[in-house]
Amino acid sequence: MTINPTPKLDWRALVAQKRKQLDAQIPSEWRLNDSFVASLPENGHLIEADIPRRSGILTDVELDITENYTAAQLLQKLAWGDVSSVAVTTAFCKRAAIAQQLTSCLTEHFFSRALERAKYLDDYLEREKKAVGPLHGLPISLKDSFRLEGIQSTIGYASFLANPPASSNSALVNILLDLGAVLYVKTNIPQTMMTGDSDNNIYGRTLNPHNTNLTAGGSSGGEGALVAFRGSILGVGTDIAGSIRIPALCCGVYGFKPSIDRIPFGGQASGAVESTPGLKPSAGPLAHSLDDIELFMSTVLAAEPWKYDITATAVSWTSAPPPQSAALLTIGILPEDPQFPLHPPVRRALHSAIAALTSQGHRIIYLDATTDPTMNTDTNTSRKLSYANRLAFQYFTYGPHIDHMASSGEPAVPSVQRGSNPMFTGPFPVDQNLGVFEKIEMLHTARQKYCDVWRKLWVQHGLDVVLGPGAQNTAVPHDTYGWPPYTLVWNLLDYPACIIPYGNSSRELDPEEMIVGDEVQPNYNPSSTHGAPCALQIIAPRFQDEKCLSAARVVDRDIRRQRKAFAAVSG
Repeated sequence: MTINPTPKLDWRALVAQKRKQLDAQIPSEWRLNDSFVASLPENGHLIEADIPRRSGILTDVELDITENYTAAQLLQKLAWGDVSSVAVTTAFCKRAAIAQQLTSCLTEHFFSRALERAKYLDDYLEREKKAVGPLHGLPISLKDSFRLEGIQSTIGYASFLANPPASSNSALVNILLDLGAVLYVKTNIPQTMMTGDSDNNIYGRTLNPHNTNLTAGGSSGGEGALVAFRGSILGVGTDIAGSIRIPALCCGVYGFKPSIDRIPFGGQASGAVESTPGLKPSAGPLAHSLDDIELFMSTVLAAEPWKYDITATAVSWTSAPPPQSAALLTIGILPEDPQFPLHPPVRRALHSAIAALTSQGHRIIYLDATTDPTMNTDTNTSRKLSYANRLAFQYFTYGPHIDHMASSGEPAVPSVQRGSNPMFTGPFPVDQNLGVFEKIEMLHTARQKYCDVWRKLWVQHGLDVVLGPGAQNTAVPHDTYGWPPYTLVWNLLDYPACIIPYGNSSRELDPEEMIVGDEVQPNYNPSSTHGAPCALQIIAPRFQDEKCLSAARVVDRDIRRQRKAFAAVSG
C-alpha cells in the first residue's frame, strides 16, 4: 500500500487564515466604514487629518487620554486612581485598531486579553490600595519578535505561521508584566527583519501615518507608525542596524538604541543563527518624549534584568539630574560621508541645530579632515562611514544563514529582493577567501582597530556626545530606503544613540531634486517627501547611555528654545 505524504499547505492559505483570525479580533464598533475610508485625504497625511477624532470611535475622554499626556503623567493618574487601567487600555486599543486599519502597523492584537489584565490591575489597586508596580496599568506595545505566551511570533515569515503560539515569554515581557504593564499589541516588521521597509507577505506593508506614500522604516516600523499615530504611548523595538532609530526618524518620534544587553534581549523569536559571532541587537523604546524614553530605561533596569535573563548586564540606571540652563556640552559633529550624501532637508535640519546650539554657548567641534587625519584614508583604522558599513556588512554575510522562505515557497518582498549593501563604496575589509575561523579573527581585529580610532578621537577632543543625522534622508517612497549608513556605524561600535525629531522636509525650502544614481541609496524628490519629519541623532560611548539621554535633553531643549526665539522675532 502506498501512503501519500501530507500535502504542504500553500503559504497563501496560511496567510488568509491568519488575516481572517486577526480581522475577527477587531470589534465591529471599532471598524471604519467604507464611506469614511473613502473620505480620507488623497495625500495620505493621516495625522494631519485628525482621523481618530473624525472617526467617532473614541470618546472625548479617550481622545484626551491618548493625546494629552506623557506616559509618566498617565502612570501618576493610574496610581492615584484618577483614571482606571480599563479606561486607558480601552482608549489605546481603540486607537491601535484604527491605526491598524489605515497603516497595517500590527501583527498580533489581543484586545480582550489586555482588557482582562487591566480589570485585574484595577481590582488589585482598589483592594490593596497600592499599585502592582511602577508601570501599573500602562499599555505598552511590542515589536513582533518579542515572545508572549499564547501569541505567535512569525517575524514576517509565512513558514512561521505553522509554528504554535509561544509557550513562554521573552525576558523583557516578564519584567514588564511584573512591573504592572498591560500588553495589548505586537507590531509589524519586514520579512527577514533586515530592511528599512516594514513589508511582508503575512501582514502587508506598514504605512507612514504622516504620509502613507512613504515608508514607516524598519525593522521596528510597526512601532514607529503606531507610536506616531498615538495608538501607543510607549513602544519597544529592537535595533541591529538602525531598526529602532529608522522608524523613529521616519515617523517623527523619539527612539533610543541602548548599549547591547542593558535592556534584556533574551527569549526573542529570531530567524538567525544566534550563536554566530557578530553584531548583536539591542532592545529599546520609542516614545513621544525623552522623559518617557528615560522612564522606560530607568524602570526596566531598576527591576534588575539580570534576574530574568543571563545575557543582561547587571548595571543599574543612574539618572542624571535635569539639565540646567548653564549646562554646556562639547559636541562633535559627524562629517558627511561623500559616498552617502545628505538630502537637502536633512542637511538643513543639521545646520539649523548646529547654529542653535552654537548660539546657546555649546562648544562645537567638526570631526572632519582638519581635525582627524585618518579621514583622508580608507584603511582598517579609518573613521569613514563607508568603511564601517562594509565591515558591518561583512559580519552579516560571513556566517551560516537559514532560508525560512524556501519551505513555504513565499516570494521575497521588494525591499528584500533589492538586497541593498554598501559594497559599492569599496572592497570587503577582510579577504572573503579566508577560512571561517581566520575570517572571524580578522573581522574582530578590524573592528577593534576601528573602535580604538573612535576612542582616541573622543579623548582627544574631550567630547560629551556626537551629533549627526539619523539617516541621509527622511522617510522616502516605499522600497527605496536602501542601506542605513548613519545608524549601522553605532551598532558596530556598540554606542548608545538617540533620535530627536526636528523640523520637516519642505519643497519650498529645499526645491532642488537630488539624484544619487546608485540603487542602494534613495534619491531626493522635494514633492514626494514634502512634510516628512526630519531628525537628529545623539551618540555617546559604549555604556554611557545615561549621558547620551541627558545630553539629548539639553540638545532637544536648546534647539527648540532657539526656534521659539526666532519665531517670536519673525512674528
